[in-house]
Amino acid sequence: MNDSALSFEIRHGLPDELRAQAAALYWAAFRGKLGRVMGPDQRATGFISRVLDPDHALCAIGADGDLLGVIGFKSPNGAFVGGSFRDFIAVYGIVGAVLRVALIWRLQSDIENQRFLIDGLIVAPHARGRGVGTALLHAMRQEAGRRGYHELRLEVADGNDGARALYDRLGFRDIGWTGTGALRHVFGFRGATTMVWPVSGP
Repeated sequence: MNDSALSFEIRHGLPDELRAQAAALYWAAFRGKLGRVMGPDQRATGFISRVLDPDHALCAIGADGDLLGVIGFKSPNGAFVGGSFRDFIAVYGIVGAVLRVALIWRLQSDIENQRFLIDGLIVAPHARGRGVGTALLHAMRQEAGRRGYHELRLEVADGNDGARALYDRLGFRDIGWTGTGALRHVFGFRGATTMVWPVSGP
């Protein structure tokens, strides 16, 4: 863990000039899970950059303007990283789009009215262990409260021990587990735990 001080601010949205950087961070964080489906790397980052929705994100920006982390969310109006079938076709072609959409659909989390759904938390490697992820989660908690939600919800994949430790420390609790079945050989993990965090409280 790096204990040196790190200066940053949390902003709503994502500045356009940081879009490519956000796509690269997102792919670096989720490549292990999505690499066989969304690769090759250049197409994956191109797709992510194409479909990123700044209105569904909060970001941590360092004193030098560097993107240190981003947290996305889903709503009835969209998601931080979504994309239509047309977007998939534009990047992967018709056959590639059909195959990828069919697989990605298996990982999608349903939006529910009772809980605010987090859609990815990414922290730059050099900023990990320095409070960025915690700050982004607390900011998302405030955002959820402003929107009238009483709990946050997220999915953490088996084997993501660092993220799981953070969620446990903040007070998230398990409410279920969903297996990937035979697709564990495609995505590289057996399943994911659903966790929730009250908007009010410590």
